Amino acid sequence: MNPAKPLTVGVGGLGAIGLAVAKALDAGIPGLVLKAVSARDKASAAQRVASFKSKPAVVDLAGLAELCDIVVECCPSKEFGAIMEPAIARGRIVLPLSVGALLERGDLIERARETGARLIVPTGALLGLDAVRAAAEGEIRSVKMVTRKPPGGLKGAPYLA
Repeated sequence: MNPAKPLTVGVGGLGAIGLAVAKALDAGIPGLVLKAVSARDKASAAQRVASFKSKPAVVDLAGLAELCDIVVECCPSKEFGAIMEPAIARGRIVLPLSVGALLERGDLIERARETGARLIVPTGALLGLDAVRAAAEGEIRSVKMVTRKPPGGLKGAPYLA
């Protein structure tokens, strides 16, 4: 890859998180350009990005891997494989936001090793734990963490009833 050429990014899923990621990319992040988005309802997805200045392509989940250097997975867990498998097969950089789904799909990690794909796992809600670990240089007497996730966002997650 040419370092002067921006990396193209595809966002799979345009719910609350995916749309926020797509908007941030559209607003401009140095070195990155929003190339494509995907959602179950392509017509709705097209409406959601109609006002974007970058005018990303609206494609199916597998299409993100064909068009983009980086694929950001923001889908419901049942769609996890549909976005991850093609991206890993093409050796893309993949940011899975449904990282819990990797627990059931260890095969994807092995496949990434074979294809040269890079899985970048964001810490998400664990960011607070990183801060606690950094603060542990001193004496910690108490920690109170509050995190919020809409219950619907956990639907279908592995190991959750």
